[in-house]
Amino acid sequence: MLIVTTNDAPGYRIVKTLGLARGITVRSRNLISDAIGGLQSMLGGRVGAYVKLAEASRAEALEHLIEQATGMGANAVIAMRYEANEIMEGVTEVLAYGTAVVVEEA
Repeated sequence: MLIVTTNDAPGYRIVKTLGLARGITVRSRNLISDAIGGLQSMLGGRVGAYVKLAEASRAEALEHLIEQATGMGANAVIAMRYEANEIMEGVTEVLAYGTAVVVEEA
């Protein structure tokens, strides 16, 4: 699956636009990552416990996006974006979305 953040795919021609595809996940922090993250934030710098959680959330949302786009018959997603919203304290929704398309090499 070709995934690009641009509105076209250089080297490819869009032959069919299938529509919006999205993948979503909802993740919560846990006591251990909160404790480690709290300690790291007091020391300053990178908060590795939360970086790991954010990366896992984005990877899962992207995986769901690919599944939906594939199910629609796409072989590419253009204009792919991530969005994240806090649903409640410690619970975050991560959305990956873009336009599912069929491309062929130009």
